[in-house]
Amino acid sequence: MSNPSTLLQQAVHLHQQGRLEPARDLYRQVLTLEPRQFDALHLLGVIERQRGHAREAVALIEAALQVDTGQARAHCNLGAALQDLGQPERALASYDTALRLDPHYALAWDNRGNTLRRLGRPQEALDAYERALALRADYPDAWCHRAIVLLELGRPSDAAASAERALAARPDWPEALLALGNALQALGRHGDAVNAYERALAQDRQAGRADLWCARGAALKKSGRLDEALSSYDRALQLRPDYALAAHYRANVLRALGRTREAIDGYRRALELGADADDIGFALAALGQLDAPASAPQAYVKDLFDQYAGHFDRHLVEVLGYRTPALLGALLARHGVICEDGAGAASAKLDVLDLGCGTGLCAPMLRPLARRLAGVDLSGKMLDKARDLQLYDALACTDIGTYLENQRAAWDLMVAADVLVYFGDLAPLFAQVRHALRPGGLFAFSCETLDDAATPGNTGAGYAITASNRYAHARAYVRATAHGAGFELIAIEPAALRREHGVDVAGQLVLLRTQQAG
Repeated sequence: MSNPSTLLQQAVHLHQQGRLEPARDLYRQVLTLEPRQFDALHLLGVIERQRGHAREAVALIEAALQVDTGQARAHCNLGAALQDLGQPERALASYDTALRLDPHYALAWDNRGNTLRRLGRPQEALDAYERALALRADYPDAWCHRAIVLLELGRPSDAAASAERALAARPDWPEALLALGNALQALGRHGDAVNAYERALAQDRQAGRADLWCARGAALKKSGRLDEALSSYDRALQLRPDYALAAHYRANVLRALGRTREAIDGYRRALELGADADDIGFALAALGQLDAPASAPQAYVKDLFDQYAGHFDRHLVEVLGYRTPALLGALLARHGVICEDGAGAASAKLDVLDLGCGTGLCAPMLRPLARRLAGVDLSGKMLDKARDLQLYDALACTDIGTYLENQRAAWDLMVAADVLVYFGDLAPLFAQVRHALRPGGLFAFSCETLDDAATPGNTGAGYAITASNRYAHARAYVRATAHGAGFELIAIEPAALRREHGVDVAGQLVLLRTQQAG
């Protein structure tokens, strides 16, 4: 009869060589002789996971742990199989058990971080990766995973540096190059991002990574290389015909190329594949295929600005010539809210709310006249930048409507710079602002001006979605909606809000006042 110990040694040797089938056969022979042999049960479970059979892996590793519950490695491998099964809470519990048994187990810390990231707990994930790196400073997996979570936390510069550390240990690793490319995109370094993705694709021997081709397409589009971006998305969809995100982004490129009919077909195909219905409906409305919704989808706005946070201010000022905060400050000065020297008027120490405050570009203008300055925005990553200014007394991460529902006669002044471009129907917002302002309170905002002839989505409602996925409003509509909400119109003035493709974007600056009590 064969000796179980000898068979086990042979199986482990084959397993280490990557010869999974003969190793599996030998592990099974061991279990025929000794059904409760821990190593054979555990390592057979590891092989089943390597073969993509996560359910069988869980059963085998759990059987091994019934033999010996004190093996940290087995608990860690059980967590990985549970993660494969889509059971992150159970996986996390397994990693925690492994770390109680062995707090110096770097792999378990790294795996724990991956699970926490998938559970939407990025700060805890970052802490886990850093525990892994404190134990093993040359751990490329932990550096790579740390880069991914740092980008989620709105720290693209740190993410790029972490990805570079991973690449220092494992040059040309596709996963780390993907993380680096994503961080470089967030920093606005689109050409460098393209280079990172192309390095990754050069290492992807089968050229089978549709996600890399899709990421490359996004960076090429942002670089203005639209034909190349289209080809990249085509390649992603050849590899993965059901890739909804690539189909959606491909349609965006067709739209940017002016190939409107193909873009419409592309959006409809993306919708069939499961792309977000609100986002696709918004794009089709902008192309005149559907009525414009009352506002942009919240998830679309949040994701847009979360991705934009790392280079938002620089892009606005250097690329778009953005000047709306200064224009609104001048409007308030002309009407006596701000003195010529930029300070608040003598009698005007106001409670001020910055709607859609973003990174806080309006804060320097608003702080001198504010007794209390608060900001509200959907994007937590933008608010992190605003918090760094230390000019706000309070910041809230929520949508404007939800925030204003809980305010009543709480504010003297509200400002919305470049925010109403994500609202079509202004009536609900104006009613909420009116409710939250005190008698005589002021509302200053900017909006883009509707050009009836140039806006496909214009249905005569007084607002429409433009080609830039932003709402524009007719001046008469703004006047009528403000009056209907109980505002007095103090000023409505034309202004060039920013430059887009070398052309000024026509807008209007508006100052409203609530009616005095009595």
